[in-house]
Amino acid sequence: MSEKKIFEKLKEYHFQFKHLTVIFIVLFSFQVIVSFINKSSMRSFFDSTQSWYQKDSAERLANLSTTTFELLLETINRKKDINEDEANKIIKAFDILFSQEVLQHNIEEMCILIKQGDKVYAIDDGKDLYQALYLDSTANLSLNSTHSQAVSLYKSVHEFLVSKEQIKSIITGSNTFNTFVPLVLRGEYIGAVYMKNTPDFSFISSKIISNYDETSILYLSLISLGLLSMYFISSYTVKERDETQRLFLIEHEDNLKKQFNYEKEMIFTKRIYHTHHKAEKIMGFIKGDLAVLSPFNINEIKYRVSKYANFISRIIYDMKWFEPPVQTIRNQIFRTDLNEVITFLINHIFLRSSKKSGTFSISFEEGKGLPVLNVNEFVIWEIIEPLIQNSIDHGSMNDLKIKIKTEYDIKEKKIEISIADNGKGISPQLLEPDERGVKLIFGENVSTKDSQIQNVGYGCYIAYEMTKKCGWEINAVNLEGGGCEFTISIKT
Repeated sequence: MSEKKIFEKLKEYHFQFKHLTVIFIVLFSFQVIVSFINKSSMRSFFDSTQSWYQKDSAERLANLSTTTFELLLETINRKKDINEDEANKIIKAFDILFSQEVLQHNIEEMCILIKQGDKVYAIDDGKDLYQALYLDSTANLSLNSTHSQAVSLYKSVHEFLVSKEQIKSIITGSNTFNTFVPLVLRGEYIGAVYMKNTPDFSFISSKIISNYDETSILYLSLISLGLLSMYFISSYTVKERDETQRLFLIEHEDNLKKQFNYEKEMIFTKRIYHTHHKAEKIMGFIKGDLAVLSPFNINEIKYRVSKYANFISRIIYDMKWFEPPVQTIRNQIFRTDLNEVITFLINHIFLRSSKKSGTFSISFEEGKGLPVLNVNEFVIWEIIEPLIQNSIDHGSMNDLKIKIKTEYDIKEKKIEISIADNGKGISPQLLEPDERGVKLIFGENVSTKDSQIQNVGYGCYIAYEMTKKCGWEINAVNLEGGGCEFTISIKT
């Protein structure tokens, strides 16, 4: 996919203010989560590193103290007779080693453990150590209760220390190391140096974590500041764009309203033009009736002229409205006999016309038991008359036969009107539905007449629009034997 196509694809997506808000919240949340995970990982790393270092530090310190004792003991010849002054010096040296180690930070306890038979002696005094090592006497040694834990732990690791001669550490509590270092003198295992050490390096890790927190806060603040800057800039841009779009939509809406009103005025004008010819024809009928008025036909003329005049009034009324009110079309006060309206149209409009398109005949089969309709009879006139006229104008036959039929289905409570002819029929493309599902024959400005003629194609369109206002259904089909048929279905 080329860069141009990618750019065009991205242009399809319009980010709104709420989208930017969600993006900002998500990015900020992700940054906080990443920072928290990184901090947790680092703390875990520090904890594991600290545990390892604490153990190593405790064992190194214990090993160093043991080495110091071994070096001191190696310098003294145990077979040589030692006088009292030398013995006091040795005891003093032992005391110094014991005291110096205990004085160190984090060292809680230190002693040398010697096992004689089943007993384990914990020695933390120079005199006792001298007596045990150089005088080979444990008679005056006591089982030191202050080192009971060390003695207990030593018994559990004694075999390991004797066999392996390796340092052994036992952790008690959270981070207290009980370290046992084999005490070997001239290649002979004589006991173990015990050191209880609780090394604390939390101040180091705390300092590192604190520095990391400061760095994270600074880093997060900078990112947040950048995101906020981008957010406000983008929000401002989006607001400007939305405002421009709003003004554009308002202008576009105004233009659409103007165009819609203009189209309605054009349709209204064409509709008036269409009905104007009907009014002229009806006025001609009225003049003709008045010219032959006599005492013998006064009631018949009165009936026809009254119908003609009411239809002219309806035409004039329709000229006042783009969309006539519904109550002027459908209302309970209207009690219209459908058969009577169709009969009047046939006898006093179409069969009376002095100008016919060729020779035609109209037959009417009246349905029985039709209920009255709560629809203005002149609205029905506006529906039926264009359909009959369409058959006359487009039949294109010298012997055109138009058959009109009404019937009532009591079970379905439905009236059906059919207007069929034996003419050439409707062009198949006009029976194709448009995007609304309405056949093109019922569209505006659709006609089989010469397309150069102005103001044609309104007959079927007006009939379709009026049936919609009445809540009826209309359809048009071509018949197999030739000609076409219009059907109107009325639910009562």
